[in-house]
Amino acid sequence: QVQLVESGGGLVQPGGSLRLSCAASGRAFNINRMGWYRQAPGKQRELVAAITSGGSTNYVDSVKGRFTISRDNAKNTVYLQMNSLKPEDTAVYYCNAHSGLIYWGTGTLVTVSS
Repeated sequence: QVQLVESGGGLVQPGGSLRLSCAASGRAFNINRMGWYRQAPGKQRELVAAITSGGSTNYVDSVKGRFTISRDNAKNTVYLQMNSLKPEDTAVYYCNAHSGLIYWGTGTLVTVSS
């Protein structure tokens, strides 16, 4: 089984930055796509950013220019650099991986507030 463990969440002021990490453990074979989703209370979970093993990226419009997704394929680790954070970015952020099967982390809370 593959397990995804997120880290890096916390409380940050508007305009601040955070860097999230997600490491896949276990027998993580053939993970060709990893990404970050987020879910705020009362809202649907949405895709924030995704990256393929080849380096292609995809972002939700609201974070373009502020967030950057990257990955270390050798470590099966994906990162999300979040800059210029806004209160509306507050959510639980979930790591996601695809290898034919779909895996989810348990989430890390990001709170943007002054």
